[in-house]
Order: sequence, then C-alpha cells, then structure tokens
Amino acid sequence: MKFLKYIWFFVIALAFGCDEGYIDDITPVEAGSDTEDPVVEIDFPVNGTQIRVVEDEVDITVSFEATDDIRLEQVTLQLDGTNFATLTDFKDYRRVDEEVIYEGLTNGPHTLTITAVDGEGKTGSASVDFEKTEPYTAKYDGEVFYMPFDNEYLELLTLTSATEVGNPGFTEDAKVGTGAYAGAADSYLTFPAAGLVNDEFSAVMWYKLNPDPDRAGILVMGPEGEDAPPATLNNGFKFFREAAGDDQRFKLNAGNGEGNNWFDGGEDADLNPNTDSDWQHLAFTISPDGNKVYINGTIVREDEFPGPSWEGVEIMSIMSGAPNFTHWSHNADLSQLDELRIFNKALTQEEIQQIIDDES
Repeated sequence: MKFLKYIWFFVIALAFGCDEGYIDDITPVEAGSDTEDPVVEIDFPVNGTQIRVVEDEVDITVSFEATDDIRLEQVTLQLDGTNFATLTDFKDYRRVDEEVIYEGLTNGPHTLTITAVDGEGKTGSASVDFEKTEPYTAKYDGEVFYMPFDNEYLELLTLTSATEVGNPGFTEDAKVGTGAYAGAADSYLTFPAAGLVNDEFSAVMWYKLNPDPDRAGILVMGPEGEDAPPATLNNGFKFFREAAGDDQRFKLNAGNGEGNNWFDGGEDADLNPNTDSDWQHLAFTISPDGNKVYINGTIVREDEFPGPSWEGVEIMSIMSGAPNFTHWSHNADLSQLDELRIFNKALTQEEIQQIIDDES
C-alpha cells in the first residue's frame, strides 16, 4: 500500500508542476522561407574513377548526400541521361545520405547526374564522369604482371591489390598515366610471389631517383629470415641501390640454390642525382642463359648464371628490401616508381627498347 501511495503522490505532484509552469510548453517554430537551392555531393564514383573488373557488366553502389535549408521533396539519379532511381521518402527531410545500387554497368565512359528538388521546386545537381574499363590483357609477350600506379596499387592482369605496409603514397608526376608510386619512410608494397616465379624472369620499370637514404631496396623476392646471415641470399633475387660517391649504383643479386651471384656494373650502373634527376628506365633479366641489368635500354652488367632458385620465396617487396633483405640497411626507397611490368621470360634488349619507346 505504501508503494501505491508514493505513486499517487508522484502523479499529483507532476500534474501540479505542469499547471504551475515548471515544464515549458511546446511552442511551434515557423520553418522560415525557403531561400536556398538544394546541394548535392557525390561521394562515389568521383570524377576520373576507373572501375576494373573481369566481368563485362558489374553492379556499383552510388553514394551521395543531398541537403536543403528547409525540405527536400525528391532526389533523382541518372546515368548517361536515363533515370535509374527516384527517392521521395526521407527520414530527415533536410539531409539525405544514401547509397543506391546501379545494376549492370557496361564498359565505356559514363556520366552520373544526381538532382535534388526542394519544397519550392528549386533544384540542385551534381555530375561526375567515370569509366568502366575493359579488363587489361597482356600487351607484351610473356607479361604476367603490370602495375601502372594510377592512384591505386592494383595489378591489372589478375586485378589483385598489393598489400600496403606503412604509408606509401602517390604523385601526379607520372611517367605514364595519371599517377606514380611515391616512396615514404618505413613504407612499401608486397605482392604474392605465386605466378611470378619461373625459370626465366624479367622486370622493367620507370624510376625517378631520390638519393636519400643513401641505399634502398627496389624490387626484392627472397625467403623469410634474410635479416639473418647473407648465406640466405641463395634463393630469389634482390634489386637495390647503394651510394657510390655522389652517385647511386644499381645492383642485382640472384640466388641459384647452392650459392648466389652479384651483378654489379660499377660506374656503368650509376645514376647521378643531379644530372639524372628525371625518369630513368631500369630493367633486369634472370635466366639459365645468364643475367643482365639495363639502364635506359643499355646493358650495364651481364654475366653467366646457372638459373634461379625460388625456394621459400612467398612475396615480392616493391620499393624496399623489407621484410626479407634488410641486413645491409636496404630499407624503404623514397624515390618514385611507375609502370612496373614482370615477365616469365628473359626479355631481349630489343624488347626492352620497344617498351621504352612505347612509354616515352
């Protein structure tokens, strides 16, 4: 009974408080005049987006935000001038943050337009141009890997993204396309070695030198544990640079299973940070017929080699010796890299020159 007494006391007190004005009355506020046009911002896709998939058609998720100072009545989405969605039911009539699926996007360039209409009939819109590209096919004989670094770390033949370590970046200062890799401290990429290891191997790339630090790994495929004694150099390869006076010297080490061979071109393999500050083309080939290192299409070192051993090699490191080739401080390279291609054959000098000509 005491409990019921307290309940009745609370109800009476509440009613008395309301009558006495202890709780504010709800006062309607006029919405005001609608003076501003709606605003639309498209989050995805953005201008220049390239959608790469192996399928001829793909569904994409369009994300956007539409706002108005008073009230939104309708939002319409168009692709290439044709409506594919109209929204009229909003939880928040001043701000709409939505995702809408477009089904069956085909290859080619496209224009997405989103238009918002407010309660007074005023409109606001935004448009972006993007593209669904056809799947990349190998441009050159034996090509098994191609990464153009056009603002993504995507290998185009397998549509596989590299793993980012640290905070590697991009630069618009590209040799080809819209972007290039920009090195950063303690940062690099890794990529699975499966599909890249063969009796013959070639790599070609464009490279813009930053001599600080004075040594760095550029492209490395070696087994785990190469922080340990150098004898573990006997498998895979290491392509790197080191200071040679005021220059930087480019070198290759390749393992044959029983031992390893050094391919050091001496002064012929040097680049000077001042006179060679623009994009330079680097390449090397590995095969049982011998290994060669090229700078700008010229052979700077070649010698006999019994053939590569890939035992224990699981990843390729791009723009660092880490994690498997750091015992001589061949860490992250702060230089720029573009148009990295790998082949399952030893390219000839003529084939390398053709690639240089095509990309120059």
